[in-house]
Amino acid sequence: MDASPRRLVGIYPGSFDPITNGHLDLIERSCRLVDRLIVAILRNAEKQPLFSVDERIAMLSEVVSPYDCVEVCTFDGLLVDFAEERSADVIIRGIRAISDYEFELQMALMNRRLRPQLETVFLMAGEAYSFVSSRLVKEVFSLGGDIAGLVPPVVARRLQERLLVKETARS
Repeated sequence: MDASPRRLVGIYPGSFDPITNGHLDLIERSCRLVDRLIVAILRNAEKQPLFSVDERIAMLSEVVSPYDCVEVCTFDGLLVDFAEERSADVIIRGIRAISDYEFELQMALMNRRLRPQLETVFLMAGEAYSFVSSRLVKEVFSLGGDIAGLVPPVVARRLQERLLVKETARS
């Protein structure tokens, strides 16, 4: 009897509003660790995102297209429930600084309590991206700063389009 080997499935959750090169770096590195990676956009009605979920799906889908193992989707509710629905083995989370670790540790421990068989894997941010966050990118961009090298070109283009729409609305 020839049983096929089990495939390791990872979930990389986040808001990705917008996706940064730091996110993309973690996605690329995660693809070396898992057989299938689900990049899952959290639908959070309490947050006021810059980009709609559909826009974030489109941007993410475009930038991860070179990675055959990556699937982009959305979820709401508990991550552990979504992970169980998708037969995921691990949650992948990025750590940029000690402050990230404290929050991520709490989340990982709660997730372990809710679903003990689901592991959390922490990946350190690449040095070039250790200061990059979606919030900071949006702030720098809105104030006229240069975000080249911080986000994929499709994101920079969408941010520019969004800024033009806002400026037109003000006129």
